[in-house]
Amino acid sequence: MLIKGFENAPVVAGEELLALPGFWAAYLMWLSQTDEYDPIPEWFGVDGADADAACDALADEDRWPVFRIPFAGGHTALILGRNFPDDPETEYVITHPGWGRHGHLATISGHQAGPGLSWRELQHIARTPDLNAPGVHAEYARLLLLLPALGDQDLPEDAQTVLGGALAEADVPAALAPHLAGALLADHPLWEPAEWTLASASPLSGSQEPFLGILHCDGYMSPRCGTRLAQGITREQSNSLARALGTWPT
Repeated sequence: MLIKGFENAPVVAGEELLALPGFWAAYLMWLSQTDEYDPIPEWFGVDGADADAACDALADEDRWPVFRIPFAGGHTALILGRNFPDDPETEYVITHPGWGRHGHLATISGHQAGPGLSWRELQHIARTPDLNAPGVHAEYARLLLLLPALGDQDLPEDAQTVLGGALAEADVPAALAPHLAGALLADHPLWEPAEWTLASASPLSGSQEPFLGILHCDGYMSPRCGTRLAQGITREQSNSLARALGTWPT
């Protein structure tokens, strides 16, 4: 399987890993680790052996898993585990066959970059799968896969309920799902929650002319702070992206 820019990397489709019993524990447990919460695999309804097996699969240096989340307008969010032996990282990007390069959302690593998504965008992408494109189509799985890229200081009142419902669909015990959702939304280990606003028609001196309809964030570590989400795209392509992200009228 080839992804533009990673033709020589051992990239493979990762969707089959979602069937592993310990997948969600392996994928999300680090995100729920805060001063207040100390998660264990049992919070996800699995034991340590299942979580360890899934961790090994996610971190395989010879098979870099990529999770494809196709959404409206031919766009796809990609989550790529770049399993370098000494410096592994996870990249969150948006792609489109008409673009010259990826739109960078976030990086999970020792050189982190984020946040990459507002709650509004995260939930909209999760709810609008392109069923004709390969990848993950289940709403709960799309939401959980993209969750590590989230960073939003204005979460809606129902965010924990929505996330708890997604966790329950992922076989997290119903009695534990609300508590785990609270832990996952409490404090991101790598960045502070950001404010997300629509681009102004009068950008600050030195910034790019905005393409209206795309959210920008004020998190200084974010690839979306003062920079267009996708470089080199046309205004028409940007409008299509804004509609696909749910921030531009359809």
